[in-house]
Amino acid sequence: MPLVEVSLLKGKSDAYRKAVGDVIHDAMVSTINCPPKDRFQLISQYDRADFIYAPEYLGITHTDELIVIKITLNEGRTVELKQLLFKTIAEQLFSKLGVGQEDVVMGLVEVKKENWSFGNGIAQYV
Repeated sequence: MPLVEVSLLKGKSDAYRKAVGDVIHDAMVSTINCPPKDRFQLISQYDRADFIYAPEYLGITHTDELIVIKITLNEGRTVELKQLLFKTIAEQLFSKLGVGQEDVVMGLVEVKKENWSFGNGIAQYV
């Protein structure tokens, strides 16, 4: 179960936020074998004072169109699959929404399967 958290500067439309979520989910399904029905996303918008980012880091320039994506998922995927996921999300956000690929910052947090509960107070993967 990937849990996706997306952070944006305030002012994005409902349609834009939905499209961002769709791109991320579709990329996870096509690259890291996420089940199509396994969709849990939290998309948050922040006021300027609460959305702090480096205008330039590692030679990459960031703008107010920055999208910060954190994906918590089961451990065990190869480096190649993770790289493919990053590339697919960045390319699709550019292709579908015009977001510069330099404005897509992502991080993966890997956890063991026993650390999930999908409801009823049960660790379903144990």
